[in-house]
Amino acid sequence: MDSQPSILVIDDEPDNFDVVETLLDGENYQLYYSPSGQQALNRLDSFQPDLILLDVMMPDLDGIEVCRRIKKDPQWQALPIIMVTALTDKEDLARCLATGADDFISKPVNGVELRARVHSMLRIKQQYDSVQALLKLREDMVNMIVHDLRNPLTSIILGAEILRVSDLSPEQQKGKVEQILLAGHQLQSLIDSLLIMAKLESGKMVLNYTEVDLCMVCMSALAGIEAIANQKNLTLIRELPEPGGIVALDAVIFRRVLDNLLSNAIKFSPSKSQVTLRGEYLPAGGVKVQVADSGSGISLELQKIIFEKYEIGTPMPEVSQIGLGLAFCKMAIDAHSGTITIEDNQPNGSIFTVLIKNE
Repeated sequence: MDSQPSILVIDDEPDNFDVVETLLDGENYQLYYSPSGQQALNRLDSFQPDLILLDVMMPDLDGIEVCRRIKKDPQWQALPIIMVTALTDKEDLARCLATGADDFISKPVNGVELRARVHSMLRIKQQYDSVQALLKLREDMVNMIVHDLRNPLTSIILGAEILRVSDLSPEQQKGKVEQILLAGHQLQSLIDSLLIMAKLESGKMVLNYTEVDLCMVCMSALAGIEAIANQKNLTLIRELPEPGGIVALDAVIFRRVLDNLLSNAIKFSPSKSQVTLRGEYLPAGGVKVQVADSGSGISLELQKIIFEKYEIGTPMPEVSQIGLGLAFCKMAIDAHSGTITIEDNQPNGSIFTVLIKNE
């Protein structure tokens, strides 16, 4: 586990806690002690252990009742409990398990057995926590994707509804049609990126290498986001090689990388600033492409993880951030045996650099 696991020992005999502490010495566990079941129950309101070692035979509130109350609470059902008991009758042991205990160990406690059972329960708890974290991450991701899909879809529906019921001038109709087309392209781009990413991640994507004119594919990408840039009064700067050169790439996936990088640059650049797309052929074969923006930049700490799935840069309330675009770019460029890096753009902003070398 990433942090030091915590174990709560519930036993009315302090000497028994000393025994457990001695047997687990050197195992890098944090041990806590409660002398009664009721005190332990009260403590769970503010303390979240990774494991409980629970004595069965205690006055007032015995271990079986404590276990039953803990497991009755949904937030504690996954908390592993090892019953520590001097009972040997199988019916008594069955009662312990029936109340929700995950394991038991007999007194006198054997050090090897104790360490093994504690390690086993903590491993199971860690696996459970990992699954829960993954499910939460997936839920958050689905919510973000639904949000990103809803925005262009809403724009398409509203635009079509206005065209259907409103008496618009030809110029106004043209504007609404362009709005619908733009939203449709955004929707298609997001869905395509998700599908391609799934194939890349599963190893089922086979790159379709063709000879590509770098200038032409970059100009096409700029034309595709020109309308979005105009909405923010952004200037698109191009520094590209002359047409006619070629490089071996998967044109569809490489274009998707450019679309993602340019889209991000436009999202995070302030109004009336500029976004620059640079491209050049490498002397030994291959290409170098850079996208520079004028946004708030990305800290050095975030630069180390920005290409991981669901990681985002500087949160901006007015900007949709799903944390998949740059992860897709990284996977796509890796599939080309290339690299993608980020650096600061002076005086402000970021520069993303893609290098693909043809062997």
